[in-house]
Amino acid sequence: MYIHHVAAYLPTDIITNEHFTRLNGLSHEWITERTGIRARRKASPGENTNTMAIEATRRALAEAPTFSASSIELIVGGTYTPHDTIYTVAHAVQRELNVSDIPVVSISSACSSLLNAVEIVEGYFALGKASRALVVVSEHNTAYNNDLDTVAGHLWGDGAAVLLLSKERISDQDLRVQSIRTGGAGNVGKADQSVTLKPVERGIVMPFGKDVFIHACTYMTRVTQQILDQNNLGIDDVTFLIPHQANLRITKNVLQQLGLPEERGVSNIEELGNTGCAGAAIALADIWGQLQPGNHIVVTVFGGGYSYGAMLLER
Repeated sequence: MYIHHVAAYLPTDIITNEHFTRLNGLSHEWITERTGIRARRKASPGENTNTMAIEATRRALAEAPTFSASSIELIVGGTYTPHDTIYTVAHAVQRELNVSDIPVVSISSACSSLLNAVEIVEGYFALGKASRALVVVSEHNTAYNNDLDTVAGHLWGDGAAVLLLSKERISDQDLRVQSIRTGGAGNVGKADQSVTLKPVERGIVMPFGKDVFIHACTYMTRVTQQILDQNNLGIDDVTFLIPHQANLRITKNVLQQLGLPEERGVSNIEELGNTGCAGAAIALADIWGQLQPGNHIVVTVFGGGYSYGAMLLER
């Protein structure tokens, strides 16, 4: 299985830390020290999870002319901040592409949905039910977030990304998906309480951030090492590590545990905030043009709930 191209869409509105200083007294220094976040993107009025997904799709197909919309045989969408839970983000992309009678699936496993979506594609490819697929991950966190929440209200940003995948190699620039490992950890720690989004009651809240931090560092480090061991690779073989963009301190902790220098870690949380399951895909789009033959990239994720995974890519 191969990733032919990745493209992202980010809203143009930028919300700096000064917004939260004015709103609830949290200083720029306080926020950056604890999270690394300096700014985040916010969807404009009229934008939502679906519109951002559609724009990312348009960009991906425009940048990959050999991957036509009519050749797509499967669409998998991932989000925990849906615009509509019936007409899902995947269906919105299908309507944009005007491709009929193909499997269209939407999933939510919090911030690890990206890898679960790719894993679903892997299954369809293995069963011979598709040979080209589109994975779209999009989050409209600010539609649910409460800015007045001094615990987690300053963490969230909006954005979307699209991966174009094929069963066989299309070009020399494709990334081969060597391996994927995912797992659920809903039975550990405070998985049932640590991060919640209950639209009827309240927005996204994170009352047990320390529990999230500990388990995110543990599981992302562990699954990264496991996928490298599984493929007979060492830490020195990793060109880039793309962790879930939740907190810069988590990224640095995982890099330190693995023994990777900071320059090999890819981070966009400083300017984008936590963009949920779209964050790692946006980061992959950020470095797409830097990748060289022989590079190994590990994408590792952890989601509230808890769930986790790692994906090993090679150019």
